[in-house]
Amino acid sequence: MIKMTLKEFIYQCKVALRLTRRPTNDEYKNILKITGLGILAIGALGFVISMVKYYLFG
Repeated sequence: MIKMTLKEFIYQCKVALRLTRRPTNDEYKNILKITGLGILAIGALGFVISMVKYYLFG
């Protein structure tokens, strides 16, 4: 089990925040597209499973 003091944790958070940056507009649009496609794919899969269940066992 990893033990970390509060001081070490705060230091690690500061390091991580210094390394991060805001995404550019192109990166943001790509993230939105990929996320949207993933949501649609999961929704479509759920719909297909629901229809199969309905027609086979309904």
